[in-house]
Amino acid sequence: MPSMSSRGGSRRRTMNEINMVPFIDVMLVLLIIFMVSAPLITTGVVDLPSVGQSRTQPAHVIQVIVGTDEQLKIKLDGDQDPSPVPLKALATRVKEAQNGDANTPVVISADRNVKYEAVVKTMDVLQRAGIQRVGLSVKNGAAADN
Repeated sequence: MPSMSSRGGSRRRTMNEINMVPFIDVMLVLLIIFMVSAPLITTGVVDLPSVGQSRTQPAHVIQVIVGTDEQLKIKLDGDQDPSPVPLKALATRVKEAQNGDANTPVVISADRNVKYEAVVKTMDVLQRAGIQRVGLSVKNGAAADN
């Protein structure tokens, strides 16, 4: 065994390689943890809200119909023939139909083939105009499949 001399570091060499053993140990521990915890993770299930039915129908309802061509029509109460209206004039036409009663509900009806964006634009225009009661028309599960 050589004795330590004044040269100092002849015994000690610089390490040019990375020690991989601790790295591999850590990775194996992480692999085991993920393998054990993977079956415990539940898949995400989205619960959509259910729609309740109103006991009484309101006396005065304004229905905004969004067609498949994204053209808007307004249908008042029991009118058989809805009148077309441009998006810019929708808020004023709805306010005229409300006759100053802000509690008159406005229902938006759309075909399932209509883009979601068109329905959201319609809701946005109505809400920006200060119309309070804006809702979406829905069908029952059995009726929606027909």
